[in-house]
Amino acid sequence: MKARIHAAVVALLLVASGCSAGSSATVAKDPGTLAVGYPAEPANFDFTRTDGAAIPQALLYNVYEGLVKLDADAKIVPLLAESWTISPDGKTYDFKLRKNAKFSSGAPFTAEDVKFSLMRVKTDWTVSIKSTMDVVDRVDVVAPDHARVVLTKPSNGWLFSLTSRLGAMFSPTGIADLANRPVGTGPYTVSSRRRGDSIVLKENPAYWGTKPAYSTVVLKYIKDPTALNNALLSNGIDVISAITVPDSIPQFQSDDRFTVVEGTTNSEVTLAFNNARPPLNDVRVRRALSYAIDRKALLDTAWAGRGTLIGSMVPPTDPWYEDLSNAYPFDPAKAKALLAEVGRPIPPLRLRIPNLPYAVSAAQVVASQLADVGVTVTIEPLDFPAVWLKQVFTDHDYDLSIIQHVEARDIVTFGRPKYYWGYDSKPVQQNLAKADSGTPQEQIEAMRKVARQLSEDAAADWLFLFPNVIVAKNKVTGFVRNQVSESFDLTGLAPR
Repeated sequence: MKARIHAAVVALLLVASGCSAGSSATVAKDPGTLAVGYPAEPANFDFTRTDGAAIPQALLYNVYEGLVKLDADAKIVPLLAESWTISPDGKTYDFKLRKNAKFSSGAPFTAEDVKFSLMRVKTDWTVSIKSTMDVVDRVDVVAPDHARVVLTKPSNGWLFSLTSRLGAMFSPTGIADLANRPVGTGPYTVSSRRRGDSIVLKENPAYWGTKPAYSTVVLKYIKDPTALNNALLSNGIDVISAITVPDSIPQFQSDDRFTVVEGTTNSEVTLAFNNARPPLNDVRVRRALSYAIDRKALLDTAWAGRGTLIGSMVPPTDPWYEDLSNAYPFDPAKAKALLAEVGRPIPPLRLRIPNLPYAVSAAQVVASQLADVGVTVTIEPLDFPAVWLKQVFTDHDYDLSIIQHVEARDIVTFGRPKYYWGYDSKPVQQNLAKADSGTPQEQIEAMRKVARQLSEDAAADWLFLFPNVIVAKNKVTGFVRNQVSESFDLTGLAPR
C-alpha cells in the first residue's frame, strides 16, 4: 500500500492450513525452534514484482536487509550501513558500509551491490511503490565500503523509504529466481516451503551481525482464525503474529500461560472511493457517504472497539498527525440532504472487498448504514491478494472497497492520479512536493495541509487504525509493541 498497497497496499492473504502433528512435535522438542502463526501467506518471495504486505512481513530484516531500518520507536537506524552523511543541499548521501557483511550465497556485500539494488528498483521493479526511487539520479561506487547516492532534488522521504522493501539489498548473482530462492544478507535464509502450510527459516551461518536466538523459525500459515488460536493453545505454534478476530483476545489475557502485546500500527482501514468514476467523482456524494457511516459503531462491530479512530491517512506515530476523526461526525440527516442536493438518484454501488474478516465485518456495517440513507450497496468479496489486486487495485474496477493500507507514510499515494483512488488534486500534489523538499518544520506543516485537504475532499473514508495484537507463550520475549515497519522482525525475539 501502510497500500501502503502504497500501497501500497496492505493486507492479508488467508490460505487454508492446519498445524500438522509433525510441526507441533518439532516445536515442542527443540528449544532452538520458534513457530509463528500468520494469517497471511506470501504468494511468492518476490516483493519486487508482487504487491501486498505478506512477503516483506516474512522476509524484510529477517532474510533481506537494507542500508537502514526502523527501530521500535520508528527511528531510522544503521543496518548494512554503519553510518551516513547528507550534503548541505540535501541531495547527496554518503554511506559507510559494513566490511564483513555477506550474502547467504557467500558473495561479499559491497558498494557495487548498493548501486545494483537501488538502480534496479528504477529499471526492473514493477510494484506500485517503486516510484519512490525515481528521485535517485545515480549511485557512485566511491570504494568497496563507500556508496554515494545522488538525488535529483532534496527528498525528506527518500531515506525513510530505504527502511522498507525498497531498500533491500540484492546480489547480481542472487536474482535468478527471486520468487522461489531469496538471497539476502540477513540472519536467516529460506530453508524450505510447503505452499498453503509453512515456510522454514534457518540461521544464516555467515551472518555478519548478532546471531539470532532461534536457529530455526517456522512461519505457519493458518486460514481460519479459530484454528490459528487453537494452534497456540495446543502447542502447535509459539506465537500468533496478529490476532485477526478480537473476540479471542480476552481468553488469552485471562490465561497466565500467554502474553498479549497490544499496540498500534501504520495500517489504516480505509473505505476507498473511486474518485474517477460517477457518482463518486462528485464530492457531495463522497461527503454524504462519510456522514452516513458511524465509525465508532463500525469499530465496535468489526474489531470489538479495539483500534483508533483517526479520520485521515496519518497514524499517531507520524510527526504530522492531528486528530481529524470528527471531520465527518455520524449525521444521516446531513447525508440525505447532500444526496438530495446532487439532484439525481445514486445508482447501486459495488463494494468490492478482500475476503478477510475485518473487511467482511466492516462491509456489512457500511452497507447497512448506507442503506439507511437510501444508497444501495452490493458486497462482493474477492480472493486476496490475487483477485482483489488485479480487479480493484490494478484495473480500478470498483465503486467502493475496504482495505487495510499497511505501508508507512502511504498518504503520498493520494499524490498519484493513476493510483487506484482515482484522486487528482493539484494542491495535494504541490504540498506533497513541498513537504518532501522543505525543512522538517515545513514538512510537518505541508503534510498536515495534505491531510486536511484529503479530508475536505472526502477522498476516502478512514474507518479506523488497525491495532497490533500479538499473543505468545510466556517463554518468548522481545516483541515490539507498535508495528511501525513492513517487517515482522524476528531478530529481537528470544527465549525467556
